[in-house]
Amino acid sequence: MTTPVALTIAGSDSSGAAGIQADLKTFAALGVYGASAITALTAQNTKGVTGIHAVPAAFVTAQIDAVFSDLDVAAVKIGMVAQAASIDAIAAALARWKPRHVVLDPVMVATSGDRLLAAEAVTALRARLMPLASVITPNLPEAAALLEEPIARSEAEIESQGRRLLSLGCRAVLIKGGHGEGAESTDYLVAADTTLALAAPRVATRNTHGTGCSLSSAVAAGLAKGEDLATAVRNAKGWISAAIGSADRFSVGHGHGPIHHFHKFY
Repeated sequence: MTTPVALTIAGSDSSGAAGIQADLKTFAALGVYGASAITALTAQNTKGVTGIHAVPAAFVTAQIDAVFSDLDVAAVKIGMVAQAASIDAIAAALARWKPRHVVLDPVMVATSGDRLLAAEAVTALRARLMPLASVITPNLPEAAALLEEPIARSEAEIESQGRRLLSLGCRAVLIKGGHGEGAESTDYLVAADTTLALAAPRVATRNTHGTGCSLSSAVAAGLAKGEDLATAVRNAKGWISAAIGSADRFSVGHGHGPIHHFHKFY
């Protein structure tokens, strides 16, 4: 039996709710073997981030090369990249190894509001990583920040921002609607010739730590299993909605607690 493999390139969350830890939980929950390359260590809990220690770019490269030289990686998810030097290292490694699918989650700010990407690194992310991406998965504030525009407020504005993000080189854009308002949380998948709106009831919970990381990882897991992008996004949306809906089964920490990655199992 061939086991689908996905690689996450991201930061570590010491509380286990987001980042590398959330990505690996997502891969496991969806039947995909997860490998990792860590870009940064964070001192973090459900209340916030108290420290960030960036991994040297050369060692980020070493981790990626070690994984690709041995494992048959079907999809890559990129999360927190921390600094411009890491972005350059990741872009060079992916150009060398040429993975079939790359999901880029442009993580800039944690759920707690703490900044995770230096402002000067945003330009490098746009120029070096976005052209390599099969799909990018910004939330509404991240989409606006990438374009240096106000946050989109309507479906027409969201689709318009998605189109402008496509022009930066990625093949598709999934704009996540969790930061929006209303009874439903709607994500928009914008590709060259179509826009797909995916709605789910908005869940009243403060336990949302790791939601964005986990959704992008769920998309990567679907792609690793051979799903087309629209199917992978639909399945990821359904899974993350259930994980958020089950989050209050946990009582972890005193801030924004984790979602329930393994809601299907316990």
